[in-house]
Formats: sequence, structure tokens, C-alpha cells
Amino acid sequence: MTGRFEPFAAGVVGSMPRSQFVRDLLDPDLAPKDPAVFERWMDASVDYIVGLQEMAGLDVVSDGEYRRRSYIGIIADVCEGFQLGRVKGRWWHTVVEPLCYVRPGLAAKEAAYLRKHTDRKVKVALPSPYLLGQRMWSAEQSRKAYPTREAFMEALVPILRAEFEAVRDAGADIVQFDDPHLCLFVDPKIRAEYENPQREVDLCVDLLNQILDGVDGVTKAIHLCRRNKARAGWVGEGGYEPILPALKRLRVDQYVLEFTIPVAGDLSVLKELPEICQVGLGCVDCRGEHIDTVEEIIDRVEKALEYLPPERILLNPDCGFAPGSAAEIPIDEAYAKLRNEAMASHLLREKYT
Repeated sequence: MTGRFEPFAAGVVGSMPRSQFVRDLLDPDLAPKDPAVFERWMDASVDYIVGLQEMAGLDVVSDGEYRRRSYIGIIADVCEGFQLGRVKGRWWHTVVEPLCYVRPGLAAKEAAYLRKHTDRKVKVALPSPYLLGQRMWSAEQSRKAYPTREAFMEALVPILRAEFEAVRDAGADIVQFDDPHLCLFVDPKIRAEYENPQREVDLCVDLLNQILDGVDGVTKAIHLCRRNKARAGWVGEGGYEPILPALKRLRVDQYVLEFTIPVAGDLSVLKELPEICQVGLGCVDCRGEHIDTVEEIIDRVEKALEYLPPERILLNPDCGFAPGSAAEIPIDEAYAKLRNEAMASHLLREKYT
């Protein structure tokens, strides 16, 4: 177990809403052609979003994932072999050539910049190989490079492990692997789409453990959600029970889970998670317009206290506020929610620790 956080530490899952300015910076058609100008403008944007999280009172901050078009897009920044095109108006990467790991350490640069510019705990997120396989492999376009989706996933493992180790070495306090697709297997309708859903779940866990095994000196986390469609809601529905045995096999220190949405199931599942692990409790909604009050957040946490002691509970929203650069969640809405989360964290510490 590495780097336990203080009880009720308040943080984010990863992404933060992007202004139109930041979205334009990430648009290949609009971004400045001069790399020095791009870097200066992007650094200024990251400084702003870090300051916003600090002002809100968070204990754990990210760079908002502002340097990425999406939370999974970083893999196409470190590797050649992807084709970028527009799908339904959005930029999308598809693997079309064998991967060539040509720009190692980009995630580590995110971590190093954060480490230099904040005194808070630093979180950097990476996508899981299973998630990338589900999103970036196409039967029509990818077969020449990788005959199967699983072959592509396996090729990602050493690359993601190298990025993971580099992020640790750059000073990150926590590295979080994101895999909402694993969480979709809580839904019977989605499980029915697969010939052998349990094999898929086991494959996801096995691939992640290949990345996690033997890496010390940093807190390792897994984030699960039922996909974040912003104002449109979510995709999967159901409690965590169907994937609980697999979650127990993951060699992580933290489970970052959503519980605010009404389809997330019962909190009693928390008592089944390994006792050595902390839980990032999703106690703030990241999708709807309603600003969670301090009292609402405390009430959600106190319900979780029926199953976990204070020292195992951390606070966070259900998901990132903007997993894709096109997300339309207002920045002031996110700030208000995070400020209330931090206030709830302070009051919970006074009461329970």
C-alpha cells in the first residue's frame, strides 16, 4: 500500500471544463502553428485551472487534462500509427499502423509541470489498454496493423507501463487508470452484447495488472464510471456487484467510484472492497446543472460511513467534468461544486477525525 491520503481528502477525477479558447487550442485547424506560442498559451490555461482547484480548496489537483483532446487521446500523442479524422463532427483516432512509441514521457511532462506549479497532491490519469482497444480499434481500418482488438490491447501494455513509471518518476502522488468500459459490464444489457462478458472483464483486469505489478513509490488508482455523457447522462446502469470479484483482483491502492447518479447501485458494496484500499467516493454530480450543496455532499458521505471508516474515504465527483474537449459543462458550475466538496471535506474532518 503506497501513499494513503488523509481522511476525506477532496479532489477531482481528472478532466475539467475547457473554455472555447482551450478547445480552439486543441483543434488542429485552429491551433497556432508556432509551437512556442502554443506552449505559452497552453501553460497559461493550465495555470488557471490549477489555481481554480486550489482556490476551491482541493487537496488533490490535476491539470484538467487541458493538454489532451480527450482523456484517452494522449496515447495518440505519444505513438505514431493512428489516423485522425472527424466522426460526427468530433476528432477521433483509429489505429491503422503498428504502434511506434516516438514521443515517450508526455504524461510525465504533465506531472512535472504540475509538481512545479502547485503544493497540493498531484494526480495524473492514464487510459487503460482495454478501454483504448474498445475505442481506437476498427475491424475495417485496423486489421492490417493488428488482426484482433486484443492484439492491439496487448501492444499498448509496455507503452502504458513506461508512461506510468515516467509519471511516477516526475513526482506525481497518484496515477489513476481510467476504464469506464469495464464499469459498463455492470449492466445486463451490455453484458448480453458479448459472447463471453466475463472473459472481457478478466482480460481488462489482467492487462491492467501487467502495467501495475512491481511499480512502487506512487499511489495507484482505478476510476470506474458508467460513461459520462454530460447533460445527456450516462450509458450503463447497475450496481458494482457483477464486476466486484474482478475489482478485488486489481492491484491498486484506490478505487475511484461514482455513486451520485441514481443507477449506481447500493453503497453496501463498499464493505466488499479490500480493507487496505481507500475509496474515492463519488459524492458530487458532474453531469447535471444542480450545484450539490455542502449538506447534500456530507449526507452522501455519511451514508458511506456505514460501510467504511473515515480513514478509507476520499471525496471526488462521479467523473471528470469534461472527458472530451467538446463537453459543455460551464467552468463556474464545476468551481461551485468543487468548492462545496472542499467545504464538506473540512466539516467531515472536524466531525470524524
